[in-house]
Amino acid sequence: MAIRPEYQTLDERAILKQLGLLRLRVAERFPTRGLAATVAHLADVARPAAQEAASLGKSNWALRVLSLVVILTGAYGFYELSVLYRLSVGGDVALTEFAQGLEAALNIMLITGLVILFFLRLESRFKRVKALNGLYRLRAIAHVIDMHQLTKDPSSILGASRTSSSPLRDLDDEQLLRYLDYCAEMLSLTGKLAALYAQYFPDPTVIAAVNDIEQLTTNLSRKIWQKIMLVQQGSAVNSGGA
Repeated sequence: MAIRPEYQTLDERAILKQLGLLRLRVAERFPTRGLAATVAHLADVARPAAQEAASLGKSNWALRVLSLVVILTGAYGFYELSVLYRLSVGGDVALTEFAQGLEAALNIMLITGLVILFFLRLESRFKRVKALNGLYRLRAIAHVIDMHQLTKDPSSILGASRTSSSPLRDLDDEQLLRYLDYCAEMLSLTGKLAALYAQYFPDPTVIAAVNDIEQLTTNLSRKIWQKIMLVQQGSAVNSGGA
């Protein structure tokens, strides 16, 4: 049975649509919170990130033409060097001069070969750097999202005592659940944006970086869901006591 391609690939349009809706939901419920600004920034970054990821799957003809010109030039240089070497060998040449000429020819061949090898990998190297820079930005956003939920500790709901340095607890159970849920959703969408880079450019280094981000967002989301469970348990206890 053939599997339809749309079920095997991420659709960046669906990710962008989901982010747009999340942006509205957070702004409507927490308009004065820093979380609203963060999700707005994530939504603004998402479109160029998706476009950048999609561009990695396309050929960069400027770099390919440049590489082809350099490779052809190097091949022509090899040919001219071989002709010159044959002419030198055919004449009366001292052993010392022959050895010096051979060493120079080998050095030129080595340097030219390295240059050709560099340009053969130039397009992949350029795309890899571009992808890693984009993934670094998404990783930074994931850490910013985590900062927003750090002080949303449900311990006050469970009856823990406060100190003079304790952060402000001005959210009720329902608001705290919504806040934490929005953070988890933002982390999940950040991971999906990162996965677009590996989808369009399956380079081993890029795939490893994407896996690191997905593991990071999963671990951060796991911490958030542990808090959500504590809030739900605390709410159930308080409801039962009432």
